[in-house]
Amino acid sequence: MLDRKALDTVRQALSRQACVVLIGPRQVGKTTLALQIGELQNALYLDLEDVQERDKLSNAAVFLSAYEDRLVILDEIHRAPDLFLTLRGLIDQGRRKGLRTGRFLLLGSASLDLMRQSGESLAGRVSYIDMTPLSVLELPAEARETLWIRGGFPDSYLAPDERQSLDWRKDLLRTYLERDVPMFGPRIPAETLRRFWTMLAHNQGALINASRLAAGLEVSSQTVSRYTDLLVDLLLVRRLQPYHINVGKRLVKSPKVYIRDSGLLHALLNLVDHNALLGHPVVGASWEGFVIENLINAAPTLTVPGFYRTSGGAEIDLLLELPGGARWAIEIKRSRAAKPARGFYEACEDLKPAKRFVVHAGMERYPISENIEAVGVRELAETLSQLA
Repeated sequence: MLDRKALDTVRQALSRQACVVLIGPRQVGKTTLALQIGELQNALYLDLEDVQERDKLSNAAVFLSAYEDRLVILDEIHRAPDLFLTLRGLIDQGRRKGLRTGRFLLLGSASLDLMRQSGESLAGRVSYIDMTPLSVLELPAEARETLWIRGGFPDSYLAPDERQSLDWRKDLLRTYLERDVPMFGPRIPAETLRRFWTMLAHNQGALINASRLAAGLEVSSQTVSRYTDLLVDLLLVRRLQPYHINVGKRLVKSPKVYIRDSGLLHALLNLVDHNALLGHPVVGASWEGFVIENLINAAPTLTVPGFYRTSGGAEIDLLLELPGGARWAIEIKRSRAAKPARGFYEACEDLKPAKRFVVHAGMERYPISENIEAVGVRELAETLSQLA
Protein backbone atom coordinates (compact mmCIF):
# COMPACT_ATOMS: atom_id res chain seq x y z
CA MET A 1 0.00 0.00 0.00
CA LEU A 2 1.39 3.37 -1.06
CA ASP A 3 0.87 6.32 1.28
CA ARG A 4 -0.86 9.09 -0.66
CA LYS A 5 -0.53 12.70 0.43
CA ALA A 6 -4.14 13.28 -0.62
CA LEU A 7 -5.30 11.16 2.33
CA ASP A 8 -4.65 13.86 4.93
CA THR A 9 -5.94 16.56 2.56
CA VAL A 10 -9.28 14.79 2.12
CA ARG A 11 -9.67 14.09 5.84
CA GLN A 12 -8.98 17.73 6.68
CA ALA A 13 -11.51 18.86 4.07
CA LEU A 14 -14.16 16.51 5.52
CA SER A 15 -13.53 17.97 8.96
CA ARG A 16 -14.50 21.46 7.77
CA GLN A 17 -17.01 20.88 4.94
CA ALA A 18 -20.18 18.84 4.48
CA CYS A 19 -19.25 17.52 1.05
CA VAL A 20 -15.88 16.83 -0.59
CA VAL A 21 -15.43 16.05 -4.29
CA LEU A 22 -12.28 14.06 -5.12
CA ILE A 23 -11.42 14.46 -8.80
CA GLY A 24 -8.75 12.54 -10.70
CA PRO A 25 -8.15 10.38 -13.77
CA ARG A 26 -9.41 6.82 -13.88
CA GLN A 27 -7.19 4.28 -12.06
CA VAL A 28 -5.28 6.98 -10.18
CA GLY A 29 -6.20 5.51 -6.79
CA LYS A 30 -9.32 7.46 -5.79
CA THR A 31 -11.33 4.39 -4.77
CA THR A 32 -8.45 2.90 -2.76
CA LEU A 33 -8.04 6.20 -0.91
CA ALA A 34 -11.78 6.50 -0.30
CA LEU A 35 -11.97 2.96 1.11
CA GLN A 36 -9.09 3.79 3.48
CA ILE A 37 -11.03 6.79 4.72
CA GLY A 38 -14.19 4.69 4.89
CA GLU A 39 -12.52 2.16 7.19
CA LEU A 40 -11.28 4.93 9.46
CA GLN A 41 -14.70 6.61 9.67
CA ASN A 42 -17.16 3.68 9.38
CA ALA A 43 -18.49 5.05 6.09
CA LEU A 44 -21.11 3.69 3.69
CA TYR A 45 -19.58 3.05 0.26
CA LEU A 46 -21.67 2.94 -2.94
CA ASP A 47 -20.20 2.28 -6.39
CA LEU A 48 -22.55 3.89 -8.89
CA GLU A 49 -21.02 1.89 -11.74
CA ASP A 50 -22.98 -1.03 -10.25
CA VAL A 51 -26.61 -1.05 -11.37
CA GLN A 52 -27.75 -2.59 -8.09
CA GLU A 53 -26.01 0.15 -6.13
CA ARG A 54 -27.64 2.82 -8.31
CA ASP A 55 -31.03 1.18 -7.78
CA LYS A 56 -30.63 1.74 -4.04
CA LEU A 57 -30.76 5.44 -4.81
CA SER A 58 -34.00 5.31 -6.80
CA ASN A 59 -35.40 7.24 -3.82
CA ALA A 60 -32.12 8.79 -2.79
CA ALA A 61 -33.47 11.19 -0.16
CA VAL A 62 -35.10 8.40 1.85
CA PHE A 63 -32.18 5.98 1.50
CA LEU A 64 -29.44 8.48 2.39
CA SER A 65 -31.42 9.97 5.28
CA ALA A 66 -30.98 6.66 7.07
CA TYR A 67 -27.22 7.24 7.09
CA GLU A 68 -27.13 10.89 8.08
CA ASP A 69 -24.84 10.14 11.04
CA ARG A 70 -22.23 8.42 8.81
CA LEU A 71 -19.96 9.47 5.98
CA VAL A 72 -21.40 8.34 2.63
CA ILE A 73 -18.93 7.69 -0.21
CA LEU A 74 -20.40 7.85 -3.73
CA ASP A 75 -17.98 6.51 -6.34
CA GLU A 76 -18.35 7.39 -10.06
CA ILE A 77 -20.76 10.20 -9.17
CA HIS A 78 -20.98 11.29 -12.83
CA ARG A 79 -23.19 8.21 -13.32
CA ALA A 80 -25.95 9.91 -11.30
CA PRO A 81 -25.77 13.68 -11.92
CA ASP A 82 -29.34 14.16 -10.66
CA LEU A 83 -28.14 13.35 -7.14
CA PHE A 84 -26.61 16.78 -6.59
CA LEU A 85 -29.93 18.51 -5.86
CA THR A 86 -30.85 15.73 -3.43
CA LEU A 87 -27.51 16.05 -1.65
CA ARG A 88 -28.06 19.78 -1.27
CA GLY A 89 -31.36 19.20 0.53
CA LEU A 90 -29.85 16.53 2.79
CA ILE A 91 -26.90 18.76 3.68
CA ASP A 92 -29.20 21.65 4.56
CA GLN A 93 -31.41 19.38 6.67
CA GLY A 94 -28.33 18.05 8.45
CA ARG A 95 -27.08 21.56 9.21
CA ARG A 96 -30.30 22.29 11.08
CA LYS A 97 -29.59 19.21 13.21
CA GLY A 98 -25.99 20.20 13.85
CA LEU A 99 -24.51 17.79 11.26
CA ARG A 100 -22.35 20.32 9.47
CA THR A 101 -19.28 18.42 8.30
CA GLY A 102 -18.15 15.07 6.89
CA ARG A 103 -21.42 14.02 5.24
CA PHE A 104 -20.47 13.02 1.67
CA LEU A 105 -17.34 12.10 -0.26
CA LEU A 106 -17.90 12.08 -4.03
CA LEU A 107 -15.46 10.56 -6.53
CA GLY A 108 -15.32 11.48 -10.21
CA SER A 109 -13.08 11.08 -13.25
CA ALA A 110 -13.84 14.25 -15.21
CA SER A 111 -13.41 17.75 -13.89
CA LEU A 112 -15.40 20.27 -15.93
CA ASP A 113 -18.89 18.75 -15.97
CA LEU A 114 -18.59 17.43 -12.42
CA MET A 115 -17.48 20.77 -11.01
CA ARG A 116 -20.18 22.63 -12.93
CA GLN A 117 -22.95 20.28 -11.79
CA SER A 118 -21.82 20.20 -8.17
CA GLY A 119 -20.97 23.90 -8.11
CA GLU A 120 -24.44 24.90 -9.26
CA SER A 121 -26.17 22.68 -6.69
CA LEU A 122 -23.74 22.64 -3.75
CA ALA A 123 -22.32 26.17 -3.70
CA GLY A 124 -20.94 26.92 -0.25
CA ARG A 125 -21.29 23.28 0.79
CA VAL A 126 -18.47 21.58 -1.13
CA SER A 127 -14.69 21.40 -1.28
CA TYR A 128 -12.78 20.16 -4.35
CA ILE A 129 -9.57 18.14 -4.21
CA ASP A 130 -7.54 17.03 -7.21
CA MET A 131 -5.94 13.59 -6.93
CA THR A 132 -3.00 13.23 -9.26
CA PRO A 133 -0.90 10.21 -10.18
CA LEU A 134 2.02 9.38 -7.88
CA SER A 135 4.51 12.21 -7.45
CA VAL A 136 8.19 12.39 -6.54
CA LEU A 137 7.15 13.39 -3.00
CA GLU A 138 5.25 10.13 -2.48
CA LEU A 139 8.11 7.82 -3.42
CA PRO A 140 11.76 7.34 -2.39
CA ALA A 141 14.32 9.55 -4.11
CA GLU A 142 15.85 6.59 -5.94
CA ALA A 143 12.47 5.80 -7.57
CA ARG A 144 12.46 8.99 -9.63
CA GLU A 145 13.66 7.47 -12.93
CA THR A 146 11.19 4.57 -12.67
CA LEU A 147 8.40 7.05 -11.94
CA TRP A 148 9.39 9.09 -15.00
CA ILE A 149 9.48 6.05 -17.32
CA ARG A 150 6.34 4.29 -16.06
CA GLY A 151 4.30 7.31 -14.95
CA GLY A 152 2.39 7.77 -11.74
CA PHE A 153 -0.60 5.45 -12.12
CA PRO A 154 -0.10 3.02 -9.20
CA ASP A 155 -0.69 -0.20 -11.16
CA SER A 156 1.73 0.92 -13.87
CA TYR A 157 4.40 1.98 -11.39
CA LEU A 158 4.09 -1.24 -9.35
CA ALA A 159 4.06 -3.64 -12.33
CA PRO A 160 6.58 -6.54 -12.13
CA ASP A 161 8.54 -5.38 -15.18
CA GLU A 162 8.68 -2.72 -17.89
CA ARG A 163 6.72 -4.76 -20.46
CA GLN A 164 3.82 -5.44 -18.10
CA SER A 165 3.79 -1.78 -17.09
CA LEU A 166 3.56 -0.70 -20.73
CA ASP A 167 0.82 -3.25 -21.45
CA TRP A 168 -1.19 -1.94 -18.47
CA ARG A 169 -0.93 1.63 -19.76
CA LYS A 170 -1.98 0.58 -23.26
CA ASP A 171 -5.02 -1.14 -21.77
CA LEU A 172 -5.86 2.08 -19.90
CA LEU A 173 -5.60 4.10 -23.12
CA ARG A 174 -7.95 1.67 -24.81
CA THR A 175 -10.42 1.93 -21.94
CA TYR A 176 -10.47 5.70 -22.27
CA LEU A 177 -10.92 5.57 -26.03
CA GLU A 178 -13.65 2.94 -26.10
CA ARG A 179 -15.48 3.62 -22.83
CA ASP A 180 -14.83 6.93 -21.10
CA VAL A 181 -14.64 9.27 -24.08
CA PRO A 182 -18.08 8.22 -25.42
CA MET A 183 -19.46 8.66 -21.88
CA PHE A 184 -18.18 12.20 -21.33
CA GLY A 185 -18.05 13.67 -24.81
CA PRO A 186 -19.84 13.65 -28.14
CA ARG A 187 -19.44 10.61 -30.36
CA ILE A 188 -15.83 10.61 -31.53
CA PRO A 189 -14.35 7.72 -33.55
CA ALA A 190 -11.89 5.95 -31.26
CA GLU A 191 -9.26 5.65 -33.98
CA THR A 192 -9.43 9.37 -34.80
CA LEU A 193 -8.99 10.31 -31.15
CA ARG A 194 -6.11 7.85 -30.79
CA ARG A 195 -4.36 9.49 -33.77
CA PHE A 196 -4.95 12.92 -32.25
CA TRP A 197 -3.67 11.83 -28.84
CA THR A 198 -0.55 10.35 -30.48
CA MET A 199 0.00 13.57 -32.42
CA LEU A 200 -0.10 15.49 -29.15
CA ALA A 201 2.46 13.05 -27.73
CA HIS A 202 4.83 13.70 -30.65
CA ASN A 203 4.36 17.43 -30.00
CA GLN A 204 4.80 17.23 -26.22
CA GLY A 205 5.47 20.69 -24.81
CA ALA A 206 5.00 22.46 -28.14
CA LEU A 207 2.76 25.44 -28.82
CA ILE A 208 -0.59 24.09 -29.95
CA ASN A 209 -1.25 24.63 -33.64
CA ALA A 210 -4.87 23.66 -34.24
CA SER A 211 -4.71 24.24 -37.99
CA ARG A 212 -1.74 21.91 -38.49
CA LEU A 213 -3.27 19.21 -36.29
CA ALA A 214 -6.59 19.58 -38.10
CA ALA A 215 -4.90 19.14 -41.48
CA GLY A 216 -3.25 15.93 -40.28
CA LEU A 217 -6.57 14.52 -39.07
CA GLU A 218 -8.63 15.92 -41.95
CA VAL A 219 -11.01 17.66 -39.57
CA SER A 220 -11.72 21.31 -38.73
CA SER A 221 -9.77 23.46 -36.27
CA GLN A 222 -12.92 23.67 -34.13
CA THR A 223 -12.99 19.86 -33.94
CA VAL A 224 -9.36 19.80 -32.81
CA SER A 225 -10.20 22.33 -30.09
CA ARG A 226 -13.10 20.14 -28.98
CA TYR A 227 -10.86 17.05 -28.82
CA THR A 228 -8.31 19.00 -26.77
CA ASP A 229 -10.99 20.29 -24.39
CA LEU A 230 -12.20 16.74 -23.82
CA LEU A 231 -8.75 15.39 -22.95
CA VAL A 232 -8.14 18.38 -20.66
CA ASP A 233 -11.48 17.73 -18.95
CA LEU A 234 -10.54 14.07 -18.46
CA LEU A 235 -7.36 15.30 -16.70
CA LEU A 236 -5.14 13.60 -19.27
CA VAL A 237 -3.76 16.70 -21.01
CA ARG A 238 -2.51 19.97 -19.54
CA ARG A 239 -2.94 23.20 -21.45
CA LEU A 240 -0.23 25.48 -20.02
CA GLN A 241 -1.16 29.11 -20.61
CA PRO A 242 1.29 31.85 -21.61
CA TYR A 243 2.01 34.57 -19.07
CA HIS A 244 1.13 38.07 -20.27
CA ILE A 245 2.72 41.25 -18.99
CA ASN A 246 3.24 44.67 -20.52
CA VAL A 247 6.97 44.67 -21.27
CA GLY A 248 6.84 46.30 -24.69
CA LYS A 249 7.73 43.04 -26.47
CA ARG A 250 5.83 40.72 -28.75
CA LEU A 251 4.69 37.80 -26.58
CA VAL A 252 3.68 34.28 -27.58
CA LYS A 253 -0.08 33.91 -27.04
CA SER A 254 -0.67 30.23 -27.85
CA PRO A 255 -0.74 27.72 -24.97
CA LYS A 256 1.62 24.75 -24.72
CA VAL A 257 0.14 21.27 -24.45
CA TYR A 258 1.48 18.34 -22.41
CA ILE A 259 0.34 14.76 -21.87
CA ARG A 260 0.11 15.02 -18.10
CA ASP A 261 1.35 11.56 -17.15
CA SER A 262 4.77 10.69 -18.55
CA GLY A 263 3.90 6.98 -18.56
CA LEU A 264 0.91 7.55 -20.84
CA LEU A 265 3.10 9.71 -23.08
CA HIS A 266 5.59 6.86 -23.43
CA ALA A 267 2.79 4.32 -24.05
CA LEU A 268 1.38 6.46 -26.87
CA LEU A 269 4.85 6.46 -28.45
CA ASN A 270 5.45 2.75 -27.66
CA LEU A 271 8.57 3.46 -25.59
CA VAL A 272 8.98 0.45 -23.36
CA ASP A 273 12.00 1.32 -21.20
CA HIS A 274 14.72 3.82 -20.32
CA ASN A 275 16.94 2.98 -23.30
CA ALA A 276 14.09 3.37 -25.79
CA LEU A 277 13.20 6.76 -24.31
CA LEU A 278 16.76 8.10 -24.32
CA GLY A 279 17.01 7.30 -28.03
CA HIS A 280 13.79 9.12 -28.93
CA PRO A 281 13.49 12.84 -29.82
CA VAL A 282 10.75 13.31 -27.20
CA VAL A 283 13.12 12.66 -24.26
CA GLY A 284 13.70 16.34 -23.43
CA ALA A 285 10.03 17.29 -23.72
CA SER A 286 9.05 14.22 -21.69
CA TRP A 287 11.36 15.25 -18.85
CA GLU A 288 10.05 18.82 -19.04
CA GLY A 289 6.44 17.65 -18.74
CA PHE A 290 7.35 15.32 -15.86
CA VAL A 291 9.01 18.16 -13.94
CA ILE A 292 6.18 20.60 -14.66
CA GLU A 293 3.50 18.20 -13.38
CA ASN A 294 5.39 17.43 -10.17
CA LEU A 295 6.09 21.08 -9.40
CA ILE A 296 2.53 22.24 -10.12
CA ASN A 297 1.14 19.43 -7.94
CA ALA A 298 3.50 20.35 -5.09
CA ALA A 299 2.77 24.09 -5.25
CA PRO A 300 0.34 25.73 -2.80
CA THR A 301 -3.35 25.89 -3.64
CA LEU A 302 -4.26 28.88 -5.86
CA THR A 303 -0.80 28.95 -7.48
CA VAL A 304 -1.16 30.01 -11.13
CA PRO A 305 1.20 28.11 -13.49
CA GLY A 306 2.23 29.33 -16.92
CA PHE A 307 5.19 29.94 -19.20
CA TYR A 308 6.76 33.04 -20.69
CA ARG A 309 8.09 33.43 -24.22
CA THR A 310 8.75 36.36 -26.53
CA SER A 311 9.25 36.34 -30.28
CA GLY A 312 12.86 37.42 -29.62
CA GLY A 313 13.72 34.18 -27.79
CA ALA A 314 13.33 35.15 -24.12
CA GLU A 315 11.74 32.15 -22.39
CA ILE A 316 10.87 30.67 -19.00
CA ASP A 317 9.75 27.03 -19.12
CA LEU A 318 7.57 27.26 -16.01
CA LEU A 319 6.46 30.41 -14.24
CA LEU A 320 4.65 29.93 -10.93
CA GLU A 321 2.69 32.89 -9.55
CA LEU A 322 2.27 31.96 -5.89
CA PRO A 323 -0.54 33.17 -3.61
CA GLY A 324 0.43 36.68 -2.66
CA GLY A 325 1.82 37.49 -6.11
CA ALA A 326 5.46 36.31 -5.87
CA ARG A 327 6.73 34.80 -9.13
CA TRP A 328 9.16 31.88 -9.37
CA ALA A 329 10.95 31.36 -12.68
CA ILE A 330 12.02 27.79 -13.50
CA GLU A 331 14.25 26.55 -16.31
CA ILE A 332 14.18 22.77 -16.94
CA LYS A 333 17.22 20.82 -18.15
CA ARG A 334 17.47 17.07 -18.73
CA SER A 335 21.26 17.14 -18.38
CA ARG A 336 23.09 17.33 -15.06
CA ALA A 337 24.86 20.48 -16.28
CA ALA A 338 22.50 23.16 -14.97
CA LYS A 339 23.43 25.99 -17.28
CA PRO A 340 20.58 28.38 -18.11
CA ALA A 341 20.07 29.50 -21.70
CA ARG A 342 20.51 33.15 -22.62
CA GLY A 343 16.74 33.43 -23.15
CA PHE A 344 16.16 32.59 -19.48
CA TYR A 345 18.31 35.53 -18.37
CA GLU A 346 16.47 37.84 -20.77
CA ALA A 347 13.07 36.66 -19.56
CA CYS A 348 14.08 37.17 -15.93
CA GLU A 349 15.14 40.73 -16.78
CA ASP A 350 11.62 41.29 -18.15
CA LEU A 351 9.70 39.78 -15.23
CA LYS A 352 12.00 40.28 -12.23
CA PRO A 353 10.86 37.03 -10.51
CA ALA A 354 11.35 36.69 -6.76
CA LYS A 355 13.23 33.37 -7.18
CA ARG A 356 14.99 31.70 -10.10
CA PHE A 357 15.77 27.99 -10.42
CA VAL A 358 17.26 25.58 -12.92
CA VAL A 359 15.88 22.06 -12.42
CA HIS A 360 18.42 19.49 -13.60
CA ALA A 361 18.55 15.69 -13.75
CA GLY A 362 20.64 15.29 -10.60
CA MET A 363 19.83 15.72 -6.91
CA GLU A 364 22.43 18.29 -5.90
CA ARG A 365 21.43 21.80 -4.87
CA TYR A 366 23.93 24.61 -5.44
CA PRO A 367 24.08 28.25 -6.58
CA ILE A 368 24.77 29.03 -10.25
CA SER A 369 24.99 32.76 -9.77
CA GLU A 370 24.01 35.33 -7.19
CA ASN A 371 20.27 34.87 -7.78
CA ILE A 372 19.92 31.55 -9.67
CA GLU A 373 19.96 28.16 -7.96
CA ALA A 374 20.38 24.69 -9.47
CA VAL A 375 18.12 22.08 -7.88
CA GLY A 376 16.66 18.60 -8.46
CA VAL A 377 12.95 18.14 -9.14
CA ARG A 378 12.28 16.41 -5.81
CA GLU A 379 14.15 19.06 -3.84
CA LEU A 380 12.24 21.92 -5.48
CA ALA A 381 8.93 20.06 -5.03
CA GLU A 382 9.70 19.75 -1.31
CA THR A 383 10.42 23.48 -1.13
CA LEU A 384 7.08 24.28 -2.81
CA SER A 385 5.13 21.86 -0.61
CA GLN A 386 6.46 23.56 2.51
CA LEU A 387 4.77 26.80 1.39
CA ALA A 388 1.33 25.16 1.38
